Amino acid sequence: MNANELFEKIRVKQVIGTLDINVTDITTDSRTASEGSIFVASKGYTVDSHKFCQNVVDQGAEIVVVNHKQELSEDVTQVIVPDTLRVASLLAHTLFDYPSQQLTTFGITGTNGKTSIATMIHLIFRGLGKGSAYLGTNGFQINEQKTKGANTTPETVSLTKKIKQAVDENAEAMTMEVSSHGLSLGRLRGVEFDVAVFSNLTQDHLDFHGTMEAYGHAKSLLFSQLGEDLSKEKYVVLNNDDDFSEYLASVTPYEIFSYGIDNDAQFMAKNIKESLQGVDFDFDTPFGTYRVKSPYVGKFNISNIMAAIIAVWSKGTPMQDIIEVVKSLEPVEGRLEVLDPNLPIDLIIDYAHTADGMNKLIDAVKPFVKQKLIFLVGMAGERDLTKTPEMGAVACRADYVIFTPDNPANDDPKMLTAELAKGATHNNYVEFEDRAEGIRHAIDIAEPGDTVVLASKGREPYQIMPGHVKVPHRDDLIGLEAAYKKFGGEHVDD
Repeated sequence: MNANELFEKIRVKQVIGTLDINVTDITTDSRTASEGSIFVASKGYTVDSHKFCQNVVDQGAEIVVVNHKQELSEDVTQVIVPDTLRVASLLAHTLFDYPSQQLTTFGITGTNGKTSIATMIHLIFRGLGKGSAYLGTNGFQINEQKTKGANTTPETVSLTKKIKQAVDENAEAMTMEVSSHGLSLGRLRGVEFDVAVFSNLTQDHLDFHGTMEAYGHAKSLLFSQLGEDLSKEKYVVLNNDDDFSEYLASVTPYEIFSYGIDNDAQFMAKNIKESLQGVDFDFDTPFGTYRVKSPYVGKFNISNIMAAIIAVWSKGTPMQDIIEVVKSLEPVEGRLEVLDPNLPIDLIIDYAHTADGMNKLIDAVKPFVKQKLIFLVGMAGERDLTKTPEMGAVACRADYVIFTPDNPANDDPKMLTAELAKGATHNNYVEFEDRAEGIRHAIDIAEPGDTVVLASKGREPYQIMPGHVKVPHRDDLIGLEAAYKKFGGEHVDD
């Protein structure tokens, strides 16, 4: 596309140089700039990428978007605008032909459950034989092809490119975990959502948002982002077991489908039967009752699978077809995942990292604990510490507790475990500054029949250490290796 045409929609700008240049790409990452690229600089929390303008010019880029004039050669075009990242969204969606309008787009938000609901939707579409993409905490996936990602919600240009890639590879649907950070920072500008889903709201990320009110407002941006054009078939799926749903219902004009277990809702789960192999329940809907069998464990996963079923059904798939597929869905990586059922212990990993998430996790597991429940949990560094004692108290619902750091970053690991221990309600706990050592200790003290839960990281493949260096780490592999060494079993491969 000619840059003159591309920049037409930016009404207020100062152009130094010519825009009569053909462009094929736009990037905010200086490392990926090349001939045909527009580089958009921005001032972030830690890095001002304006300092890389000369680098991108050396790599072949002829146009830079900046918020003040740079010292560059005269043959480089500079477009000066007040808000570079806002302009980046406008340019990217235009250059890539508004890709979110070319498939069915699901946005999932909430404190807990985003990954599970989004993955379930993706797996349902695959089970129905339809092309599908997923983007979130577990990375980026088109059909079965997976790549890892750094953020739940990538920055605006990268996100737009991923949607474009999904379109190019014939995905009919794309499901995104929508983080409060991503919404607040404008990373989702321009994304045309068809269905917005809410799981729950509990205390988290107050280090970023400051207050629960601000955190909740950030979540609500997804629902206002659906817009007001009632000629479009858009839908909202809300959890009636969470009081915040009432507020979310007020910010959108579209039809709302409510689901619940404890509170009255349009779609409800009743006559629930649970085991470590999954759940089945009567799914009461406005148009009949269906028996749902799901491989996912725990009451909270009943809520998650209801949300996923309703989201897919809302866009036209018959309910019975969806329920048939749900019977044989794959596990959601790192979400109440039972590792190797052949072990004499139940070894489980989960991402729960808030008091609410941990309570739900323990509620799900406790009915099936045959002997001791051993529970390991970590606290992340450089985060809101006000939730930490409550996390420690919830962990002590287990018989034996292990406190560790989780992505300590520049915080003292010993301080993080001490904060968790402040909430302890019994003395049957230990603290480990090294998470891997804590995991090995959990296996070391476990006996056949015990249940060992490794909480807070799921399958996250690293620890964030001092200087924000990412060091390879996998709870599941460390736990399995220790379990096989103690009880016998297969060799662990990464």
